[in-house]
Amino acid sequence: MENLEFIIYPDGRVEELVTGIIGSSCAEVTAAIEAKLGIVAHRELTSENFAQQQVISQSATQLDRVSDTDASGFSQW
Repeated sequence: MENLEFIIYPDGRVEELVTGIIGSSCAEVTAAIEAKLGIVAHRELTSENFAQQQVISQSATQLDRVSDTDASGFSQW
């Protein structure tokens, strides 16, 4: 689940904490908000930024083979 948390300090600083976004797309999500807030003084990337989504795909191929032998293992010849 994506979560954005903002802490607003009495001196006007705003701390933004983003969790639940895998990869560098976090910057895309927060760009518009950061543009409205002003200058970004510090950015600290978390391990989620460097993680990559894994796509796992699996395929199976079944080959039908006509056997020269019947169930008993003997040739049909």
